Amino acid sequence: MMVLRTAVVGAGVISGQHLTGLRKCPNTTPVGVCDIDEDRARSMAHDHNTTAYTDLDELLETESLDWLHICTPVQTHESIGLSALKAGVSVLIEKPITVTADELTTLRDTAETNDAIVSPVHNHMFDPATRRARALLDRGIVGDIRGVDVTYTGASYAHEPNRGAWTFELPGGEFEEGIPHPLYLALALGGYPADTSAIDIRTALTRAYEQEFSYDSVQLQYQTDHGVLCSVRVQPGGTPVHRIDIHGSAGSLVIDLVSQTVVPLTADYTSSTINRARNNLERVGRRLQGTILAVRDVLDNRINDSWETEIQLNSHFYQIDAEAAALLGDRPQPVPIEQAHWVLSLMEEIRSVAEDSTVRLEPTPSPDTSV
Repeated sequence: MMVLRTAVVGAGVISGQHLTGLRKCPNTTPVGVCDIDEDRARSMAHDHNTTAYTDLDELLETESLDWLHICTPVQTHESIGLSALKAGVSVLIEKPITVTADELTTLRDTAETNDAIVSPVHNHMFDPATRRARALLDRGIVGDIRGVDVTYTGASYAHEPNRGAWTFELPGGEFEEGIPHPLYLALALGGYPADTSAIDIRTALTRAYEQEFSYDSVQLQYQTDHGVLCSVRVQPGGTPVHRIDIHGSAGSLVIDLVSQTVVPLTADYTSSTINRARNNLERVGRRLQGTILAVRDVLDNRINDSWETEIQLNSHFYQIDAEAAALLGDRPQPVPIEQAHWVLSLMEEIRSVAEDSTVRLEPTPSPDTSV
């Protein structure tokens, strides 16, 4: 059986997740990690029993790669991706896959020319709850889908350096770096906009920053070709609520990505007080059932730490496994490149609206404590 020779560019925290998955996946073997910081590259390579590089060209020339994972600041994704793709090496790129849709078009065209694949990391598509929900939707539990609402609160504020100071170069700073998650979930579950004229966006700044950020909060809605109304609300701070409500002709589905539970709502309980109480009991029961499933999966993983068990819990590992199988010709690509294009198109629309309409708040001056 062919095993894909893989490497990772970037030696940050998320790179360790990729290298761990690549070591455990039976279809892949990591042969290198590359970072311009030699100490970081050596440390990561030591932790994962692979070779450290500080020069991408040397990595590509030396290791005869089949697959490269790009885990660097988004501003570098296009140039690194082009180097790999021109060498015939397929790439998996952390989100956002590029800064602009035009950059992604360049990568896609280069991939096609060189018989390679370019794909984004959209890992929450493969969360246990998302996969269970998709299975229920495929069975028609809600009937025809009519609406998808994604709520994503507790996001990072624009100035928080969670992933590095490079995010401060984005119009929405650190907040913007996290926006792809709710966007691709809406696109995957509800469908793509009929066209850009079907998109309505509102942005805001919730606080004043010393840096020139243009937004840190967004509300977006669009209609698909099939008449599905989709909405996405992303807000910083507060308690994280990552929830997807899917409404259909025969019922609704509530997906809680924090608790990893899925609650189908398929009965009308509005006719009486007793029925409303039954509704509450059913919701509690469904959440309890989902919690039991999640706990069972964790316990199974502790007892049986096989790759098949691990990918059921870890969405990054699940996507790595699915992408590797696709490269080997066993499955279709798990994330359509069109989905990544729409994520970037929506982000560009958000930036445009924010630049034109967001009211800038003035930072509050520090109090004068001089005597």
